[in-house]
Amino acid sequence: QVQLVESGGGLVQAGGSLRLSCAASGRTFSRNAMGWFRQVPGKEREFVACININGGIIYYSDSVKGRFTISRDNAKNTVYLQMNSLKPEDTAVYYCAASIIGYSSIYQSSYNYWGQGTQVTVSS
Repeated sequence: QVQLVESGGGLVQAGGSLRLSCAASGRTFSRNAMGWFRQVPGKEREFVACININGGIIYYSDSVKGRFTISRDNAKNTVYLQMNSLKPEDTAVYYCAASIIGYSSIYQSSYNYWGQGTQVTVSS
């Protein structure tokens, strides 16, 4: 069993930055691919970024490419999402997810464990 706890969300002005963290429990983190997803009320949850077990394979959604950076620290059982040049349309609840499969995936169905989410609000 893996438990995920996100932190780092908040309110920021457009153009600003935030860094989300996701701390994972358990001993399998280094074997889990990790992903970030987001959801706006009334809309489906959407893919943001994902990273494989050693950080060598990373994917981003087109909407965040060039502005967001996903990274991981296996020694700290933590995955990060650095978000720069934030836009009002980035406002959402952000979730991290862990997959028992080690390769990166943009599909929610590939992930077995989910955090509770952290709110990010970008004001214009």
